[in-house]
Amino acid sequence: MSAPLLAIEGLTKRFGGLTAVKELTMHVEAGSISSLIGPNGAGKSTVFNVITGIYVPTAGDIKLGGASIVGRKPHQVAAAGIMRTFQNIRLFAFMTVLENVMVGEQTRMHATPLDSALRTPRAQREERAVSERALELLDFVGLSAQSEQWARNLPYGMQRRLEIARALAPNPRVLLLDEPAAGANPVEKRELMALVRAIRDRGVTVVLIEHDMKLVMGISDRVTVLDYGEKISEGDPQSVRRDPRVIEAYLGKGA
Repeated sequence: MSAPLLAIEGLTKRFGGLTAVKELTMHVEAGSISSLIGPNGAGKSTVFNVITGIYVPTAGDIKLGGASIVGRKPHQVAAAGIMRTFQNIRLFAFMTVLENVMVGEQTRMHATPLDSALRTPRAQREERAVSERALELLDFVGLSAQSEQWARNLPYGMQRRLEIARALAPNPRVLLLDEPAAGANPVEKRELMALVRAIRDRGVTVVLIEHDMKLVMGISDRVTVLDYGEKISEGDPQSVRRDPRVIEAYLGKGA
């Protein structure tokens, strides 16, 4: 059996006397769509923050492709191949849609500040390539017609897709989506499910935090459930849905 692309081993994160995540082990296979679910305050976003280098774990290890990424700073984790979106949209409001995606490609650019200032042939070639790549991603997420609009002028659902396009710009191996369906209407949720599957089909492994159980159960290959920072269930969507601990802690007695 091949090693998982992303391996979380015995992960613990404490904030003073509060244990936000306790001894979490979670394996994500390459080419899969995995979901991390649980009640508010269960520790889900903390897990994402530790993976991406925002927090340093109290204990445990995180490996990408077999190599530990613990201790790396967020930009180093991004360069290694993990990108994310946030629960609260974080776009550059007064930049165009195209420019927002181009910013996401900065980790792949090699032109020096002097090259850019002097508009050297190298800088111009790189800028053209970045622009073309950004336009391709906008077309992929259905925003090519809005490329010259300011990001702040996009409807909410389009802003979500723009954030995803920007996260895809560095060509990550793993994409972490933090509540991508938050605030979306039913049509936007169906479109999001199709987009996530299309991202997976491009060769990007997806891990998402999400509260919409219909979306989670309809799209995930594997579901991990947290409650008070501890894993209480893990498996395919149907087995997790039937788990009494999940029903009691998260889905409700009538689920």
